[in-house]
Amino acid sequence: MSTTATKVSTKKVVKKAAAKKAVSVSKVTVKKKSTVKTLVVSDNSHSFWSSDGQIFNSLTALHDALKKMDKSVYLHHAGKDKNDFAEWVEVVLGDAACAADLRKAKTQSGARSAIAKHLKTYKI
Repeated sequence: MSTTATKVSTKKVVKKAAAKKAVSVSKVTVKKKSTVKTLVVSDNSHSFWSSDGQIFNSLTALHDALKKMDKSVYLHHAGKDKNDFAEWVEVVLGDAACAADLRKAKTQSGARSAIAKHLKTYKI
């Protein structure tokens, strides 16, 4: 009996690994829209007249006046139940965001800081 050896050829299948593409993700920085507003200066009929006779016609004038304003005058216009400064800033000067911050301010210096924050957005 003869034994015939059969060669079995085995093919090695080599799978090519798909080369993974390196995906570069760059960070996208989103900048806030910088809107420069024009400072509103009211005419005399729409200016703010404080209880001590001072007259303010702009946000800068109010900011400067708050530094020297007597506390009793401030409290007369910005008490617990009302805020004449905020109303004037919103209605006459058209700055609702500043008016909202003025309403949140608890003190005269807080009101001044709120105005200073908003003045940075104006072209002066």
